[in-house]
Amino acid sequence: MIESVLPDTVACEAAYGDPAPGPGEPVYAQETEQVAKAVPKRQREFTTVRLLARRALLRLGQPPVPLLPGHRGAPPGPDGVVGSMTHCDGYRAAAVARADGTASVGIDAEPDAPLPDGVLDLIGLPEETEQVGLLAKRHPGTSWDRLLFSAKESVFKVWYPLTGIELDFSEARITIDPAERGFRAELLVPGPLVGGERVGVFSGRWIAERGLVVTAIHLPAAREPGN
Repeated sequence: MIESVLPDTVACEAAYGDPAPGPGEPVYAQETEQVAKAVPKRQREFTTVRLLARRALLRLGQPPVPLLPGHRGAPPGPDGVVGSMTHCDGYRAAAVARADGTASVGIDAEPDAPLPDGVLDLIGLPEETEQVGLLAKRHPGTSWDRLLFSAKESVFKVWYPLTGIELDFSEARITIDPAERGFRAELLVPGPLVGGERVGVFSGRWIAERGLVVTAIHLPAAREPGN
């Protein structure tokens, strides 16, 4: 799924379960120690998504290395590479790209199910909440509130490596395009600098299938017109 919403310059790997490492694929004690006290489900997710990230990195010619969580849980990638990881029930994915062509990438996967009561009011701006209601009436069958949440998660995953500061749910306005399966994230605070220019809008894509909603943002190293 994830490869369908990212350009070919991004190497993607995904799994719908927790495959065992193949021959020659290392398991690092440093990683295992990070989740030694976690519940088994968390341990499996943590291990699998890093296995997938190393497979994606290998496609870029990068040798396997431990991927230890940094601040906010994001693992620092090898020099010259940017990437993002996600996992939810039944799906794990990783996406990596060369930093000379990609400034940042963010991916997120969620179950295609309504958000718990009250969460939409916490994460959505009034206009976004109204938008979700209209989409639900006009295009039933997709959990648009969950898709909004996923899009905001992808926004944060692109934003944070570039800025090193937090971004509140209220600081990005999402507009979803149901026909083109895209979305636009307008930053309501000064955006990150990319190539010496400030970026105020992230453009993303989404897909809903197999009981999941998946969102992704690819931010090129050079700004595209209109961003």
